[in-house]
Amino acid sequence: MTILLYLIPISLALGLAALLAFVWTVRNRQYEDLDGPAHRVLRDDPNPVVPEHARELRRLERGKTSLPN
Repeated sequence: MTILLYLIPISLALGLAALLAFVWTVRNRQYEDLDGPAHRVLRDDPNPVVPEHARELRRLERGKTSLPN
């Protein structure tokens, strides 16, 4: 029965922490645009970022450069 003296305050503290985290996300407008990221995934990127090693592989495939020694 004495374990309840520890568990009840711990559970209240965790609940309060969850409530504060939720209030923080609402105030920082985390839930404003829920559909935007879903639509952005479907759009093509006008300027795709290509890593340097991928550019080098493309050059090698086209025969523009040779393999480094």
